[in-house]
Parts: sequence; C-alpha cells; structure tokens
Amino acid sequence: MKSQYVKLDLKLYRGYANGEELVVFGHVFKSWAPDKFRLDRKGIRHAVSVIHMFRIKPLENVTVKLKFKDLEVTTKTLADGYFRFTIPYTEKLESGWHPFQVICKYYDYGIVENSELLKPFISKVGVISDIDDTFLVSHSGNFLKKLYVLLLKNIDKRRVFEDVVPHYQALSKAGQESEKASNSFFYVSSSEWNLYEFIDSFARLHELPKAVIKLKKIKTGISDFLFTGRGSHDHKFEKIKDIIMFYPELKYVLLGDDSQKDPYLYERVVKVFPQSIKAIYIRQTKKQQKPATRKVLKNIESMGVSTCYFNQSEKAIGHSKEIGII
Repeated sequence: MKSQYVKLDLKLYRGYANGEELVVFGHVFKSWAPDKFRLDRKGIRHAVSVIHMFRIKPLENVTVKLKFKDLEVTTKTLADGYFRFTIPYTEKLESGWHPFQVICKYYDYGIVENSELLKPFISKVGVISDIDDTFLVSHSGNFLKKLYVLLLKNIDKRRVFEDVVPHYQALSKAGQESEKASNSFFYVSSSEWNLYEFIDSFARLHELPKAVIKLKKIKTGISDFLFTGRGSHDHKFEKIKDIIMFYPELKYVLLGDDSQKDPYLYERVVKVFPQSIKAIYIRQTKKQQKPATRKVLKNIESMGVSTCYFNQSEKAIGHSKEIGII
C-alpha cells in the first residue's frame, strides 16, 4: 500500500482496573480529535470551536497497541473509531492512578498518547454522578437554551451549582484516613465523547474529584450536533451496570437530577442491584418538585435505599452527614 498524506489523531480516556482485569478505551481519527479545539474562546469563536468538535472523522479498523508496565496488547478500532481493551490482569497493582500508553500507526504516520487508569483504594463508597444539571448548569430541560449555553458560553463562563464542590470533595474523602487515598468517582452522562475534554477541563477547573468519565457514542456531523445529549438514555444504565459489576464490593452513591430520566434510571439500577446502592441524590431543576420524581424516590426508599430530593447542595450535604456517609 502506498503512503499517502493523512491527518492522524488519537484520544485516550481514563481507564480502570480491579484485581483481575483492566479496561482502557479511546478513539482514533483522521481529523483533529475534539480535544484539539480551544475551550476559552469568546462568543462566536467559541461556537465555532464547539461545532468543530462534532466535525470529526473516525478511523475504522486501525491497529492500536496498549503498553502498560510489562504488558503489550494490540487491537483494532470499531466503525466509529472507538477501541476498548478489556485485558486479564492479575499482577499486583497498588491503589491509585497508573500511567499507560497507546500507540497507533497508519500508513507511514504514527502517534503516541498517554493517559491513566484507576485501581481503587479500599473505599467506604463509590460515587457515580451524572453531569448536566447535576453539577454543571446545562438547562437540559430546555433544548434551545441548552444549545445557546453550549455554543456561546465558554468554559470560564459555565457555572457549577453552589456547594456541589464541597459535597463531592467530602464524598471523595469519606472514610479515608490517608491524604493520598480517595473514594472512586465515575461521571456518566448522555453527552457524547466529543465533549470529553470540555467536561474533564470543567471538573479540573472547579476542583471536582478526579474521575473515570463514561459518555455516549461519538457524533460525527453538524446534524448530529443539533441533537447532542438527546435520545435514549439506556446507554447510561449499561455503563452504570458495567461499573457496579466491575467493582461489586463497593456500596454506591448515585447523583443525578430531575430534568430528564435519572430518577427512573436509578430506580432500575436499585432493582437490579438491590444490595449495592447506599443512597441516591436527585437535584431539583425547577421551582417546584416533580410529583412523578417524588413517587419514584418513595418507591426506591421502600427498597431500603436512602434518597434526597434537593434544590440546594447544602441539603444534600446535611443528608450525607445524617446517614453517616460523610
């Protein structure tokens, strides 16, 4: 095969491991990856950057190689450029974050990227949180307003809900005596992989706990962009199920909001994993609580799981103290 000029890019996400296997995943592109566009531009220039994040071209069936300690494994990308290594790994691994490397070669071009994977500390709880309207103000219930904020508010102008950060930081350190140790966090959202860098940068900017982030299938065009975050939320259930099954020894705290389907999703999780959920927090996004949400949470409580329906994180913090999580 003759060499030809191509643009090659690789994006890695944080992986995770237990005592038996590790999971690493990412995307390969024949365009710039979505994280290559600046998030601090203002006005229309920011809108152009966001749109470019969705004008990407994944590469199918391209070989990628994982290097982690003494391990080297290869696989190939799927149709949407996505790859995932699920590898048996029983070597001794200390708790905390560990670096790994992925290498991709395409024609005469090659690229190397580094990321980290998590081996959890012994924990009092694991925390699984939604993103939009749970800690990041997004107006998910209002399609036009959500698009306006996404397109015209850069990362410095986006807001975090009041008292979210101290609540999440307290959950991160609950039961941990060592300064280095923390409880494991997972951010699971219906936002697409295109927005990974925005979400991760926003979390770092506001000093939210470092987390494994799991998002929805990547989108590849302007028409797809207009429906960002919409459609079925079944993928969130599947990702939460994967996390709980991967770390079955943990008791989980689930955090979400009432703007979309989180209460129903979490009710389903409790029914499938009746001994794995410690507490559920649902943020109230309108002036009044939703009767349907109250009904769902009442049913969850009948299954022995504590719930909190709140409009200010101060109330959620008080509840976490009351039930002995923090």
